Amino acid sequence: MAQFLSQNWLLGRRHFLRGIGASLALPLLDCMRPLRAAERASASASRPRRSIFIYLPNGVNTNDFEIAEAGPNYKLSRILSPLEKHRANITPISGLYHPNAFGIAHSATQTWLTAAKHGPNDRNTISVDQLIATATGPKTRFPSFEISNQGQPMAVSADGISLPAERNPAVVFQTMFAEPKGGIDQQRRRLQRKESLLDLVLDDAQTLARKLGNEDRGRLDQYLTSVREVEVRTKRAEAWLETPRPEVDPDIKARLNREVQLEKLREYLRTMYDIIVLAFQTDMTRVVTFNTGNEGTGPSVPEIGISRDRHSLSHHNGDQELLTQLTRSDEFNVRQFAYFLDRLAEVEDGDGSLMETTLSLYGSGLSYGNSHGTTSLPLVLAGGTELGLKHGAHVDFNQQTKDFKGYGNGIGVYHRPVNSQAHFSNLLLTVAQTMGVNVERFADSNSSVTDILT
Repeated sequence: MAQFLSQNWLLGRRHFLRGIGASLALPLLDCMRPLRAAERASASASRPRRSIFIYLPNGVNTNDFEIAEAGPNYKLSRILSPLEKHRANITPISGLYHPNAFGIAHSATQTWLTAAKHGPNDRNTISVDQLIATATGPKTRFPSFEISNQGQPMAVSADGISLPAERNPAVVFQTMFAEPKGGIDQQRRRLQRKESLLDLVLDDAQTLARKLGNEDRGRLDQYLTSVREVEVRTKRAEAWLETPRPEVDPDIKARLNREVQLEKLREYLRTMYDIIVLAFQTDMTRVVTFNTGNEGTGPSVPEIGISRDRHSLSHHNGDQELLTQLTRSDEFNVRQFAYFLDRLAEVEDGDGSLMETTLSLYGSGLSYGNSHGTTSLPLVLAGGTELGLKHGAHVDFNQQTKDFKGYGNGIGVYHRPVNSQAHFSNLLLTVAQTMGVNVERFADSNSSVTDILT
């Protein structure tokens, strides 16, 4: 087992929260038991359900990504080959698309987890990670955590507001694991000052709203929705002040609490993945979104000789050299995802590993980036076998229809849906249900994806 933690951070069973002016006894948490005691917990005990959504911008080289065979006897494609060792814990999925986002390439990131229309007059809707956070969030210091290595957000609140994402690994680590400078009392005063300022903003806005026309009032309300979101998170942070953060092993801290530049993309991605694993292991959060690049650029990979950004590579216009570099970039990124799965498999969680209790969805809102194809999205679902998921087969919704002519007939499959009923929101609905959300529909879903359920 990769041991991240010392034992000094354990809480007493009768620990109380006093951050909101009242004493609230905590339930029995994993952080109240020694690690070995937690590992010996009864198999019938409920283990935390965790989920992560990882975005790859600009689609992929579809020729080297697609899998010809459906079912269990499939052969992993060149791009997906780094996942071979995890074959028993992954499910490649083909043929899904977002009807509402059909042909809308430049908002693919914003709608990947929402399935919402995103035209100039449309407002986004809640993303599935935030829906899940309503169920899992009350149990953790951070209801969710948003990361984006180039700053483009992916998570969307219930009010349709994009949640800001952090790009600096050192800031992510410090936010999660560093105790506030100046101690708890100083941090509480800062939070209370912030709350007071937010109250003033809201009071002034209510006065201003009465003087505005309907259109301006709508714009103001959207701004205030963001302010209220900050207010909720501020109050939550105050409520957790008395609960100490886990004490991280000094060697692990030295490796993760540092800035890493995107020019060292392998090191950057693996540092972020390690921080996420640590966050799951210590139950700091159970929901993460990780956008690994902006749709308009996407990071280059100079360490393997690729100087052009992913957006440029994806708009290859048939240039074979650019296609070759896009495939190498795809392979590189999937290899880092495989590293993340390695880490999940190594870290113990109760009677098993984090892999068993962590549902990971990896993919893109584009398929064929050169001409903005948005159907048959590249997707891989991994882990979560203790949550009711099963793996080991390629689930291909294209091959479930009689109209499918195969993948060797051009790029049409990536520009029009082969199976019009195969909504990506069906998978998002199934993911939400697997994570314990009591919901029968999500966005434009029309069924659940039973192929991945035990």
